[in-house]
This record gives sequence, structure tokens and C-alpha cells, in this order.
Amino acid sequence: MADQQDGLQWVRERGAGLLAERMGIEFTEFSVERSVATMPVAGNTQPVGLLHGGAYVVLGESLGSMAANLFAGPGRLAVGVDVNATHTASAVRGVVTGVCTPIHLGRTLTVHEIAITNEDGRRCSTVRITNVIRDAPKAS
Repeated sequence: MADQQDGLQWVRERGAGLLAERMGIEFTEFSVERSVATMPVAGNTQPVGLLHGGAYVVLGESLGSMAANLFAGPGRLAVGVDVNATHTASAVRGVVTGVCTPIHLGRTLTVHEIAITNEDGRRCSTVRITNVIRDAPKAS
């Protein structure tokens, strides 16, 4: 993709999936080099009111997988094979923002790091995802 606008258009056309939609994830920047999305805390919390750890992972995996698929290009498909997260703070209100950057972009493997911060700019979680790139299945 040539620029952020092309990347955001690609996301709109492809869609981010029903889970991302249900969780309120919104992509605000999107390119191979840097992708950004936000997610509300409300509706994605644990019983005690903190953003659920799994919600951080969903935001991170959504960003990393989509970025890997953009990188893979037409006729190829990136599929997650490993995801991990380290939570270092909590979000209790507002939105969190995930910033996804590539660590490795190879012919068959990508690795992305997603730094997720709260509205105060404090890092709450670091997610890392590895995707394998394969030829997309042929349409029948």
C-alpha cells in the first residue's frame, strides 16, 4: 500500500471481523510500517472494572494479523501461530490505543509488537504476534 489512506481503505473493504466490531475496535492509521487502533474500556472489562486482559490480546492480535495480511499482499494469507502479552498496568476508563510495528517482515513469517496505552499515555500491555504467510486458498 502506498500510504495510510490506502491502508485504511483496505481495512474498510476487508473488514476487521465480527469480534473486533463487537469490541468497538477502530483503526485510525494503517500501513505496513505502523498501524494504530483504539478500543473502548466500557463493555470490555473484568467484573472488577478493569479492562480484561483478553481484550488487550484481541486488540493486539487484530492489529498484528491485519498488518501481516496487508504485508502478505494479494493471493496470500497471514495466519497467527503465536501470540503473547505482558500486562503492566490497567485501564479503567476511556479508550486504549494500540500501536503496531513490525519486528520482522519475511517471505513466510512476520512478527509484530503492539504497545497498548491508556488515555494517560501509560503502557498497559505489550502484545507480540507471529504470523505465517501462505498462499490463499483457491476460490471454488
